[in-house]
Amino acid sequence: MEYILPLAPAYPELFLLAAACAILIADLFVSDDNRVVTYVLTQLALAGCFAITLVTASIDPVTTFSGMFVDDLMSDVLKLLAYLGVSAMLVYSRAYLAARGLYRGEFFVLVLFATLGMMVMISANHLLTLYLGLELLALSLYALVALQRDSATATEAAMKYFVLGALASGMLLYGMSMLYGATGTLAVPQLASAIISGGTRDVVLVFALVFIVAGIGFKLGAVPFHMWVPDVYHGAPTAVTLFIGTAPKLAAFAFIMRLLVQGLGADRLVVEWQQMLTVMAVLSLAIGNVTAIAQTNLKRMLAYSTIGHMGFLLLGILSGNFLGYGAGMFYVVVYVLMSLGGFGMILLLSRKGFEAEELDDFKGLNQRSSWYAFIMLLLMFSMAGVPPTVGFYAKLSVLQAVVNAGYVWLAVVAVAFSLIGAFYYLRLVKLMYFDAPVDTAPLAPSLDVRIVMSLNGLAVLAFGILPERLMALCLAAIDKSL
Repeated sequence: MEYILPLAPAYPELFLLAAACAILIADLFVSDDNRVVTYVLTQLALAGCFAITLVTASIDPVTTFSGMFVDDLMSDVLKLLAYLGVSAMLVYSRAYLAARGLYRGEFFVLVLFATLGMMVMISANHLLTLYLGLELLALSLYALVALQRDSATATEAAMKYFVLGALASGMLLYGMSMLYGATGTLAVPQLASAIISGGTRDVVLVFALVFIVAGIGFKLGAVPFHMWVPDVYHGAPTAVTLFIGTAPKLAAFAFIMRLLVQGLGADRLVVEWQQMLTVMAVLSLAIGNVTAIAQTNLKRMLAYSTIGHMGFLLLGILSGNFLGYGAGMFYVVVYVLMSLGGFGMILLLSRKGFEAEELDDFKGLNQRSSWYAFIMLLLMFSMAGVPPTVGFYAKLSVLQAVVNAGYVWLAVVAVAFSLIGAFYYLRLVKLMYFDAPVDTAPLAPSLDVRIVMSLNGLAVLAFGILPERLMALCLAAIDKSL
C-alpha cells in the first residue's frame, strides 16, 4: 500500500463537507417558493463529488491522514454508486416532499451529511474513522426520520431507531475497545497483522467479535437485530424510507469488508464469524420471507423483504472467499437498484393527502398506466429472482459462491426461502394486472421522474441479460482492495 502526504484521496469528502455547509447557509436566503434552488445545488454537489471521485480514482490503494483513510477501487465504485442512488432518491422525492411541507433545506443538508458519513465509512482504514463515519450517517438518519414533526408515527419510529441505534453503537464501540486492548492498535492493517502473528488472546478476540457482529447485524437489519426495520420503514416519510433502504446498504457492505474481512480475516477468526453470520443469514431468510407474506402494507412488506435480502448478502460474505465477496458486492448493488425502483414507485403513486403504501393501492395499475405497471413487474420479478432480471443473476452468484465454499445445505435453505418469498412479490403483480383499480386518479409525474424511473426499471432488465460487466467490476474492486 502506498502512503502519500497530499489529501487527494479525501478530496470528494472535503468537497461535499464544504458544499453541505455552503448549501446550509445559502438556504437561509431562499424563500419557500424558490426551494428548487436548494434542490439544484444539492444535485450539483453530488455531481461534483462524482466528478472528483472519478478524477482522483486509484486502482492501487493509497492512504492519507496517517493511514486512517484509504482510497481504493472498491471505495471508488461504492461511492460512485452511492452518489447515483442519492441523486435518484432526490428526483423521486421532490413532489412527495413538496406536498407534505418537507421540501426544506434541512432535508437536503441532512441527506448530504448522511452521504458524507457513508463516504467516510466506505474509505475508513482505521476503527476510529469507521466509527465516526457510522455515527455521522446514523445521526443524520435519526433526524430525517423525525423530520415530519407533526406525525406521531414518524416521531415514534425515530425514537425507536435512536434508542436501538444507540445500543448497537455502544456494542460496536465496546467490541472495538476490546480489539484495541487485545492488539494494541486501531488501524485495520495492523489489526490483521497482530492477529495473524498470534500474540493476542483468543478469548478476548472472540468476545470482541460477538459485539462487533451484533453491531453489524443491527446496521444491516439482520435477524435477531431486525426489530427496528419494519417500524422505521413504515413510520418514516416514504422519501426517507427510500433513502434508508438504499445507499446506506453500500456503506454497510464496505463496513463489513473493512472490519470483518480486512481486519478480522485471520484464519483462526474467520471460522468464528462465519458461524455467527450463518445463524444470522438463515434466520434473516426465514423470518424476513415468511413474515412478509402476512403484510398488507407495502412499506412493511418491503421492510421484511429487506431482511431476507440481507440474509442473502450475509451468505456471500460468510463463504469466506474472493468469489463470495464479489458476489456479495454485486448483490448489494443490485438490491439498491431494485429498492430505488420499488420505493420510488410508491412515491410516484402518492399525492397530497394520500400515501400509496397499501397493497390495494396498486390494484389495477396496468389499467391506469401499463408502462409503470411493467416497470413494477420488472422490479418485483427481480426481487423474487425470476430470470431474465438481474435479481436472478445476483442470487445465482451468491448461491454459487456458497456451494463452492462447501455450504450446500445453506444454498438449499436459501433456495427454499426464495421460493416462499416469490409468493408475496408475485401477489403484487397479480393485483396490478388482474384486479380492478381502487384509485382512478391519473398518474402525472414530472419529466425527470419519468426518465429516472424508466431507466431504473430497464436497468434491472439490462443487467439481468448482460450482467458480465457489472460482475467483473465488483470482482475487480474486491481483488484490488483485499
